[in-house]
Amino acid sequence: MRCPNCNEELPGIMCPQCGNTIPYESVFCMYCGIGLKDYSKTDYDKADSGREDQDDFEDRIPCSDGNCIGIIVNGKCNICGKPYQGS
Repeated sequence: MRCPNCNEELPGIMCPQCGNTIPYESVFCMYCGIGLKDYSKTDYDKADSGREDQDDFEDRIPCSDGNCIGIIVNGKCNICGKPYQGS
């Protein structure tokens, strides 16, 4: 995975759900949406498609900032911290 600004190689890990390479300290996979906070570092190396405790993708509220991949948790974005304005 490369930085879109400087084109430098970014450290990455393999998503245990879908197997795609994602940024090293990701909270959620940007491809399949699985929450990664419950995985230990060794779990990233093996596929675990049988998770039953993953968050429901349809219930997530994405951050309204067009450049952020975060979701709204407790009234603000879990990545950039932008408060949720509601609809």
